Amino acid sequence: MNRYEFTKALETGNATIDQEHRELIRAVNKLLDACNEGKGRASMNETIQFLNQYVNQHFSHEEQLQKQSGYPGMPAHRIFHEKYKQTLKEITSQIAVSGPTIAELGKLNKHISVLITHITTEDKKLAAFLNQA
Repeated sequence: MNRYEFTKALETGNATIDQEHRELIRAVNKLLDACNEGKGRASMNETIQFLNQYVNQHFSHEEQLQKQSGYPGMPAHRIFHEKYKQTLKEITSQIAVSGPTIAELGKLNKHISVLITHITTEDKKLAAFLNQA
C-alpha cells in the first residue's frame, strides 16, 4: 500500500484544520507502514483506535468552526462526516476481527482516498469561507 503525503494540494489555509489533517495522514501511514513491514497486527489496534477517535475529534472541530461562522454548507458537510465515521468504524472493526488482510486494507485505503477528495474539495471551501469571515 502506498503512503499518503500532505501536499500543497491538501492545504486549506486554516492552520487548525491543516494540522489535524496532517495528524490523520500520519496515523494512516503508521498503520500502512506497519503492515508493509509485516507488523500490522502488532500496531493495528492502537492505530485503529486512534484513527476512529481522531476522526471524531477532527470532524467535531470542523463542525464547531462551521457553526460559529454560519457556514452555509454545514448540513451537507455534517452528513458526509457522519457517513464517513460510520464506514470507518465498520472497516476498522472488520480489520480488528480478520486482521490486516489485503482486502481489508484495500477498503481502508479506498476510504482514506474518499477523505483526501473531501479535503481537496469541501474542506477547502470551508477554509475559504472561514478566511473571508
